Amino acid sequence: MLVLFFKIVFYEERNFQGRSYECMGDCSDMSSYLSRCHSCRVESGCWMMYDHPDYMGNQYFFKRGEYADHTSMFGMSNSIRSCRMIPMHRGSYRMRIYERENFGGQMYELMDDCDSCMDRYRMSQCQSCHVMDGHWLMYEQPHYRGKMWWFKPGEYRSFSNMGGNRFMSMRRIMDSWY
Repeated sequence: MLVLFFKIVFYEERNFQGRSYECMGDCSDMSSYLSRCHSCRVESGCWMMYDHPDYMGNQYFFKRGEYADHTSMFGMSNSIRSCRMIPMHRGSYRMRIYERENFGGQMYELMDDCDSCMDRYRMSQCQSCHVMDGHWLMYEQPHYRGKMWWFKPGEYRSFSNMGGNRFMSMRRIMDSWY
């Protein structure tokens, strides 16, 4: 059995300066540890960062590496306020995407990355999905650009509660990223 430890170190200032906070799990509100967060080192694991407490607001994906100034790298208007570990998945990836809410309209099954739903399927928008296997990142624009959301296995009948986003590209969160 593979045991993976997740670890990330947050810093108040850019370039890993100022007070720091070492995190090894989900954190719903970082304000009790740091007044702000402008850089971080992901020592292990993959993480989803949020610009509001309680896993709210815009989402940003971080994998192992150094982020000396993530606010300018990702165009973030705020600093990180909460974070979640993304569990490692080993095995196949499978997701069904639908052009309408409640699994309506055309359906396509994905087992690999899709950089443009329009180019691959002639699908102008994806408004619901069913993730059967793996963890996925979905983006509002083709070629993995724009706002992103993390999807774990489950049924997602409508994206309207996610700010009305429609997703145009999808990418698997691979175990090699950990």
